[in-house]
Amino acid sequence: MTVQHSEPGSAAAGDVLPAPDQSAPLPVLEEPREGVPFVIDTPAGLERAARMLTAGSGPAGVDAERASGFRYGQRAFLVQIRREGAGTWLIDPEPFGNLSVINDALAGVEWILHAATQDLPCLSALGMWPDKLFDTELAARLAGLPRVGLAAVIENLLGFTLAKEHSAADWSQRPLPEPWLRYAALDVEVLVELRDRLVELLDRDGKLQFAEEEFEHIRSSPPAPPRLDPWRRTSGVHQVRDRRQLAAVRELWQEREALAQKRDVAPGRLIPDSAIVAAARAMPQTVPQLLAVNGFHGRAAQREAPRWLRCISTARTARDLPELQLPTNAPPPPRVWPEKDPAAAARLQTAKPRVAAVADRLNMPVENLLTPDFLRRLAWRPPRPIDLDTISAALAELGARNWQIQRVAAVITVAFLDPEPLQPKQSKGQ
Repeated sequence: MTVQHSEPGSAAAGDVLPAPDQSAPLPVLEEPREGVPFVIDTPAGLERAARMLTAGSGPAGVDAERASGFRYGQRAFLVQIRREGAGTWLIDPEPFGNLSVINDALAGVEWILHAATQDLPCLSALGMWPDKLFDTELAARLAGLPRVGLAAVIENLLGFTLAKEHSAADWSQRPLPEPWLRYAALDVEVLVELRDRLVELLDRDGKLQFAEEEFEHIRSSPPAPPRLDPWRRTSGVHQVRDRRQLAAVRELWQEREALAQKRDVAPGRLIPDSAIVAAARAMPQTVPQLLAVNGFHGRAAQREAPRWLRCISTARTARDLPELQLPTNAPPPPRVWPEKDPAAAARLQTAKPRVAAVADRLNMPVENLLTPDFLRRLAWRPPRPIDLDTISAALAELGARNWQIQRVAAVITVAFLDPEPLQPKQSKGQ
């Protein structure tokens, strides 16, 4: 079933969509309005796409498809762009060093992405970065929608649904199957309509400025610095309580990473994290012992077993044993605050529900009103003296946006100055 496209901005700002008939499924958007585009993979095609996008009007819907779980890293294997007057363009980035010609074509144009923080890093690696941003997922959160996935937001605001059956596909395949290309084109098909409807909702509720500050914060934030000891993010590493075993995790992770990069495969396709942790805890000394560890099975594991065994051998004799925990300036877990610092616990216990009440009045998730870690850090070590100016400055230093500070700084200040007494812990069974 093919649905008809609504005109952008056709719903009035105060309109409320009727509740869908639960007995009948919503219509599915199945076909792009101009058909499935060809994939651009030649310099001439890329120049043609740039000319058409430059000649288009209004904002541009942008998306990218990666091959997470199949290839090494998070690079884009397909970039989709749609702009009024230019149509939809599907671009294969692999034949090109970068897509800066497309970036130049969209200079000064607002880009519409869904969950922008997921796609902006891989677009940046291609030389693409927006001059202005609209994130439909974040806008939906701020608008208070109950579900914020792309298909769910389209259902809620536009009255039809979008199939998502290829979202986890291996987009590094060539040629890409036609159903995948249809799916990719549909991902940007209605982003402009969706953006216009979200603007209406946010403007109606006085939250459009909030969203604009959030979008600009995402757009203008510098890339995150390289993570210290990235191997510590191995899933299940918390089970390792011995420094030499932790060294084995490090050696195995680093060897897997190097091999995965060389072969251009996702690291987990070589050996899973669970196998690294299991091998580090078992510290096997022979190939048969290693192959008896959970996760080391199949021909690939047997073929590479000497490689993994060398990593464990290196850890067994290593002198630079890693510390079990990295030093951190983060507060301890709040559950231990009543014993470690009762005053800090009282500040957090008082401020947390009051900030949540503000979020509830604004009809948005509390984590979008204020990052929970910011409140914990403030409660643990508040500025001195505690007043509106110092709390506001501390929030700004942590990274809170102006609109957030204006709505929570006074609430936090009052809570910190006059915290409620700690509620005693209830014993089990009460």
